[in-house]
Amino acid sequence: MKRPKPEPVQIVKQRRDAALRALVHGVPYIQFLGIQFDRRGDELTALLPFDEKLIGNPQLPAIHGGVTAAFLEVTAIIELSWSMVWEEMERGNLDPSTLDARHLPRLPKTIDFTVDYLRTGLPRDAYARARVNRSGRRYASVHVEAWQDNRSRLFAQATGHFLMPGVEPAGKDG
Repeated sequence: MKRPKPEPVQIVKQRRDAALRALVHGVPYIQFLGIQFDRRGDELTALLPFDEKLIGNPQLPAIHGGVTAAFLEVTAIIELSWSMVWEEMERGNLDPSTLDARHLPRLPKTIDFTVDYLRTGLPRDAYARARVNRSGRRYASVHVEAWQDNRSRLFAQATGHFLMPGVEPAGKDG
């Protein structure tokens, strides 16, 4: 039996990038904040481009703590969702070309999210990366770190716990 010719790498990359774009563009708040994601293989880096509307204290000036928390939480949720989508694509169970605004996987729901503000978020671009510590059928734990000019000088970090899609909380009737 003759094996099918593999697709060109560029085509595979374009489909994966389109799947990530569909996932990110499915959340209007991500667009409002202007958060973008850079993909290198299965690794994502979130970018929060500086915008005056993100300033909470104009006297310092500093990025609003709520914006920082939202940036970290969005990064965690997209990383967790992307890791699920990536796994399904790698297994051949998901064709990334089928993902669009109407056909997106359900996002994990936040159970709790704890933010450590380590220093002032300055009026400049911010970056974040999330690491999935545990991901099971019902629950996931994710750690996120954010920095600006220097990856080793974090301005915030967070840990979140998430209810995985398809799982209803105990005590809920259909």
